[in-house]
Formats: sequence, C-alpha cells, structure tokens
Amino acid sequence: QVQLAESGGGLVQPGGSLRLSCAASGSSIRAYDMSWYRQAPGKQRELVGLLPSGSSTNFLGRFTISRDNGKNTLYLQIDNVNLGDTAVYYCKAQTTGRDYWGQGTQVTVSS
Repeated sequence: QVQLAESGGGLVQPGGSLRLSCAASGSSIRAYDMSWYRQAPGKQRELVGLLPSGSSTNFLGRFTISRDNGKNTLYLQIDNVNLGDTAVYYCKAQTTGRDYWGQGTQVTVSS
C-alpha cells in the first residue's frame, strides 16, 4: 500500500512554469504506473498524463511527467501555463486491481 501527498501548487501567472511534486510513502513507486489528473471547477476529473512503471520521463507538450525513484517522488512540470490549467491536481499510483490517490494540490493561474 502506498500513500501519496501532492505539493507545489499555488498562484502562477500566465506564461509561467510550475512543478508539482507527489511524494510517496509506504511503498516504492518503482513498481507502479503513475499518473497525474486534474479537476477544474465544475468539470470532471481528467487525465493529464501517464508514466508507466518502467519509464522515468514522459514529455506531453507543455507537460512533463517524471519520477525520481530514489526520492520516491513523482513530478509534473507545466510550462507556459494558461488560465485553462487552473484546477486541483492529483497524482495516482496504479497496480493490478487497485488505485491510490493523493489529496490534491490547487493550481490557480491568474494575472
């Protein structure tokens, strides 16, 4: 079983960059498929991107997902943020038959 805790959210201006962290405890994330989701106000939670267990980095346009197995931490880098990136961001660890979620971190994009 793994526990996840997101951090790094806050207020950012359009065009800026942000890096979110997802610190894991209880188990190594090495064996998990990891992913980031986000949920904007009034909208359903949506997938930002997936990082399979055997991968260290996934480049997805403005979004880069990476993991540091030594620090047992997942990261989400968002570049050139825009107003549409305002949301609560969640990380998820997935294994066969079980998903683990963090509590989320708020990102607000505003000038």
